[in-house]
Amino acid sequence: QVQLVESGGGLVQAGGSRRLSCVGSGRTFSTYAMGWFRQAPGKEREAVAAIRWIGGRTYYADSVKGRFTIFRDNAKNTVYLQMNSLKSEDTAVYYCAAGTTVDDVTTGSRVDYWGKGTLVTVSS
Repeated sequence: QVQLVESGGGLVQAGGSRRLSCVGSGRTFSTYAMGWFRQAPGKEREAVAAIRWIGGRTYYADSVKGRFTIFRDNAKNTVYLQMNSLKSEDTAVYYCAAGTTVDDVTTGSRVDYWGKGTLVTVSS
């Protein structure tokens, strides 16, 4: 069993930066691929970024490529999402997700564990 707790959400101006963190419980955290999803008001949840359990292979949605970076620190059971050059359309609740592979954590139906989410609001 893995529990995920996100933090770092809040209000940020367009063009600014924000770093989200997701701390996982359980000794098996480092064996999971990790990802971030987001859900904007009135829209479906979408995969934003993902990273393999040992790092290395990553995935980014086209809408965030070049602006967001996902990285992890297995010693701290934490995965991060560094968000730069934020836009109003990045406003959403951001969810941390854990799964077996990068492909799994970019497919909502194959996520094993979800966090409860943290709200990011980008003001224009």
